[in-house]
Amino acid sequence: MMVEAKGKEQKMKNYIERVKNYHPKPLGQEHSYAVLLPLVWDEASQTWQILYQIRSKHISQPGEVSFPGGRVEPGETFKEAAVRETSEELNIPSSQVEVIGEIDYLVNRGRTIRCFVGQLSGEWQSFEPNPDEVQRLFTLPLDQLMTTQPKTYNLTATPTPASNFPFERIPNGSNYNFGKDKRKVLFYDLAGEDLWGITAQFTARFIEILKGDKY
Repeated sequence: MMVEAKGKEQKMKNYIERVKNYHPKPLGQEHSYAVLLPLVWDEASQTWQILYQIRSKHISQPGEVSFPGGRVEPGETFKEAAVRETSEELNIPSSQVEVIGEIDYLVNRGRTIRCFVGQLSGEWQSFEPNPDEVQRLFTLPLDQLMTTQPKTYNLTATPTPASNFPFERIPNGSNYNFGKDKRKVLFYDLAGEDLWGITAQFTARFIEILKGDKY
C-alpha cells in the first residue's frame, strides 16, 4: 500500500510540473500565422509609407490586399516566421527587415495571427517580389492613414451544425441557441485599392496605437 501511495504521489507531482511548465495558447487553435506590417521610406515624397501587396492568383485568396506573412513553421517563433515570410515574398534579404515591435493579434476560427511592425531598408520600388505569391506592391502614406477613418460594416453568420450532430444530448435539442458570429469588417477607400478585412484591421489598430488611442 505504501508503494502504491508513493506512486500516486509521484504521479501527482508530475501532473503539477506539467501545469507549471505549460505555455497557454488559445483553445481551438489549429494554425499559427505571422505577418509583418512593413514601413518604408519613400524618397520621392519624403514620407513614411505602409507597404501592401496584392496576392498572386496562384495562392489562396487571390487578388486580395495583404501584408507579407504566412504559417509559422515547426521550431520557429512568430517573429522569425514574419521575417522569413517577408524575405521570401518580397524577395529581399532578411537583413533588410528590422522588426520594431508587435501589435495586437487576432484569434479567429482556429487561427492565431500575430502582427509585427518592421522597417524595410532600400527602395521599395526596386523590390522584385516572388510572382508565385505576390502580384504587385503598392504603398499608402502614413500621414494619410493617420487622418482617414475606415468604414465599418457588420457581418453576421449563423453556425450550421453537421447533420449527425447529437441534438438529443443538449437542452432544447435542435432549438438550442448556438448564438451568432458577429464581426465588424473594416474597409479603407484609398488610392483606388480595396483595403479591407484583417489587413485593414491590423492597419487601423496600428494607427490607433500611433495616435495613443484605445489602449
